[in-house]
Amino acid sequence: MSTYIPPLPDIVLEPIVRLALQEDLGRAGDLSTDATILPETEMQVTITARQEGVIAGLDAASLALRLVDATVTLTINAPDGSLVTPGTHVATLSGKARSILTAERTMLNFMGRLSGIASFTRKFVDAIDGTSAKIVCTRKTTPGHRAVEKRAVRCGGGTSHRYGLDDAILIKDNHIAAAGSVEAALTRAKDYAGHLRMIEIEVDTLEQLETVIPLKPHAVLLDNMSNDDLRRAVAMVDGAFTTEASGGVNMTTVRGIAETGVDFISVGALTHSAPNMDLGMDFKSHA
Repeated sequence: MSTYIPPLPDIVLEPIVRLALQEDLGRAGDLSTDATILPETEMQVTITARQEGVIAGLDAASLALRLVDATVTLTINAPDGSLVTPGTHVATLSGKARSILTAERTMLNFMGRLSGIASFTRKFVDAIDGTSAKIVCTRKTTPGHRAVEKRAVRCGGGTSHRYGLDDAILIKDNHIAAAGSVEAALTRAKDYAGHLRMIEIEVDTLEQLETVIPLKPHAVLLDNMSNDDLRRAVAMVDGAFTTEASGGVNMTTVRGIAETGVDFISVGALTHSAPNMDLGMDFKSHA
C-alpha cells in the first residue's frame, strides 16, 4: 500500500535540479536534439517501470521538466510511494519533442536513483513486518542530494534520523573520547541543549549503557551489539527512553535485530548502497 508523501518544496528542489540540468546541457544545450528534431514536432511518451519496485523522485523529475519547458504536460499514473511491476506506465508526457528529449535523462536519473532507494528501503521494512521496530536512514547520503534521498526513504516506508548536524545532538564515540568520558559528554550536552533539542548518545557496551541510564538522554544508539546484548539493553532501559540499533545491519540480520525489541534500526545502506531502479522513457505517438 502506498502512503502519500508530500513533494519537497520547489525552493528546496530547484538548486538540486538546476545543477543536474546545467551539468547535462553544458555550454551549448542539447546538440543531438537540436540537430535532428524540427521545432514544431510534438510527441507523447511514457515513463515505464522495467522492474518491480517503489516509485520515488517524481517531484524532482516534474520540476526538471518544468524548468526545461513548462508547456509539456506530465500526467502521473503511479505517484511516489506506489509499488509497481515491470511494464507499469508511471507517467505520460505530451508536448514539444525537443523539450521532452532534453529533459529525459535528468528526469530518469532522479527517478532511477530515488526509486532505487525507496525500493531498497521497502525490502528492509517488509523484512521486519510484525515487529515494533522502524527502519531509519542516516546522514550517509550523496553530497547535495540529502533532501531528495531522505524523502525517497520515506516513500519506501522508512523514516529519517537527523537531516544534519544542526537538528539534534548525537554524541558518538569520538565525542566521548574527546570529552573524556560518557558522563562529561552527556552532562555538557544537557547543559547546552534547549528544551526542544533531542540528545542521543552512542554506546557499544552494556557497561557504558549502565552509566548512561541515570543521566536520562532522550535516546541511546546501541552500536554493533550482539542480539543478546541488544535484548539486555532494551530490558535495562525498560522504556525510559528510545533505543536504536546500528551496525552490521543487512537483509540477513535485520529481522533478528528487530526482534530484540529496539525501537529503531538505522541502516546507512539505504542511501549509500541502494541499486538504481530501471525505468525507461518509451515513445508512444506523435502528439
